[in-house]
Amino acid sequence: MSIAGIVQRCQELYDDLGLRTVAAWKAQAPERKAIGFMPIYVPREIIHAAGMLPVGLMGGDMEIIRGDAYYQSYICHIPRSTIELGVSGRLDALDGMIFPSICDVIRNLSGMWQLMFPDKYVKYLDLPQTFDPNTGGRFYRTELHNLIQGLTRLGGRAVTNEQLLESIRLYNRNRELVEALYTLRAEQPWQVPTTELYLLLRAGNLLPVEEHTSLLEDYRREVERVQRPQLDNSRIVLTGAFCEQPPLGLIRALERAGCYIVEDDFVLGSRWIEGAIAETGDALDNIVGAFLERSVQSASLYIGDKPKGEALVKKCRTRTGEGVVFCAASFCDPALLDQPMLAAAVEKAGIPYTEFKYSENTGQFQVIKEQTGTFSDSIKLWGQT
Repeated sequence: MSIAGIVQRCQELYDDLGLRTVAAWKAQAPERKAIGFMPIYVPREIIHAAGMLPVGLMGGDMEIIRGDAYYQSYICHIPRSTIELGVSGRLDALDGMIFPSICDVIRNLSGMWQLMFPDKYVKYLDLPQTFDPNTGGRFYRTELHNLIQGLTRLGGRAVTNEQLLESIRLYNRNRELVEALYTLRAEQPWQVPTTELYLLLRAGNLLPVEEHTSLLEDYRREVERVQRPQLDNSRIVLTGAFCEQPPLGLIRALERAGCYIVEDDFVLGSRWIEGAIAETGDALDNIVGAFLERSVQSASLYIGDKPKGEALVKKCRTRTGEGVVFCAASFCDPALLDQPMLAAAVEKAGIPYTEFKYSENTGQFQVIKEQTGTFSDSIKLWGQT
């Protein structure tokens, strides 16, 4: 399949808010079930080992009619669009939902979902806020054990250690390919446009991991066969979009404004574990250990006394970023509360930055394009301060 064909396939999946792809997968066998999950991190390996399809939900650009009735206006957009998808029947293909502990809004959405869909499986997955194996590790293992029990009751299939290890192997390969594409983009951003990479990541929200891995392999193979033109763009690290996602048009506008995005936190749940999870021994312990030791830093993850901003500055150095764009959803408390500390860290490191806010249904990008275009030009004219 050509690059254009792969991107078109991913675009179709991106536009599939009614989960037609998921319904078609379930129709192939009567016992199949699909479990939705909200950003940011949910161990998809467990859902897969239970014989179910993990389905990542990230809201969507749509007209919201009933969703606005469930929430006040001064919160982010993604819970309202998720409710709109649910009450309009577009999530009927799902047999359950998992809500990780991102923020208070998503926690409340979890409880609301139980009231709205009492016949569906609902799990609020609490992530540990301490990384001591004897406290946070034990707590998280209990949470994952409860998740396994819930999925076992729903699907009637016990999850064995061998099955979970096999799922870990499959997702390790998937993460390896994603990381390889991120590395290639950092080295040659003109070869891997962020709009294409983003669509590839979003495709993994709906496809079985085996099929998504094959798609990633096809894309990498095709990218290596072509030579795309190199532009004199600025190398930008983008941060703040770990939960509610910006519309595709906004990402395209940033690229057209003269920005090569060389690092980002889009679809962060699929890249939450850095490196591979151990593929032998106790599978559940391996997942817990990887979370405690190699989680990506995010505004929704408690880091104790570690200085805020160190990880962001390190990303800029590692990916040779020339500037930072703070791109956060409007009313996203975790991102916006962290932003002043992150901005202070990058400023201290001598890295220029700019910032703007968006919502997933933002439709006008000209102001953002002009702002980031000016920012990119200033980097090219004066360099880092």
